[in-house]
Amino acid sequence: MTRNFKLLLGFVVAAAAAHVAAVYTTPHVLMGLAMQRLGGEGGAVNRFAFGDRTTQNSRRVVRPSPDLAYSSCAYDLSGGPIEVSAAPSPNQGYLSISVFAANTDNIGVYDSLRSPQGIRFVLAREGQTVPGGVPVLRSPSAKGIILDRRLAPNAALFAEVDQARRADHCEPIKG
Repeated sequence: MTRNFKLLLGFVVAAAAAHVAAVYTTPHVLMGLAMQRLGGEGGAVNRFAFGDRTTQNSRRVVRPSPDLAYSSCAYDLSGGPIEVSAAPSPNQGYLSISVFAANTDNIGVYDSLRSPQGIRFVLAREGQTVPGGVPVLRSPSAKGIILDRRLAPNAALFAEVDQARRADHCEPIKG
């Protein structure tokens, strides 16, 4: 092999390794930053943090919708499963709960169209013991984010939705 070919081969191998490393680590790094931002005061885990009404200056979430009220729960299942519940929105307003794993994969979606009386489920890792009678969502990672979005297109509806979402829970199961 010539010297130039060896250099080219070395460059291609290094570039491929860097590409694979970037593709693997980028989602985890971005989710870590999102968990810090969305965890509320002090980066709390396993409890909902309630966002203010969205304005043109809001940027905790990239391009948030001004018609939605956002709540988030950075979760950590290393201490055991958590129970998640979301009260219905006033006047049958739309509610959506999305669950994201540590690599940014969306692993579960619940909404008020399928659950008009409110949403309730247990989030657990494979192998963790969970109570019966409640739907269970298994997370491939110990950490991630739960995002609660509710339709609130004006200040009056935001106030109603804000009051309803304060009853939401994202907390360890008490055993």
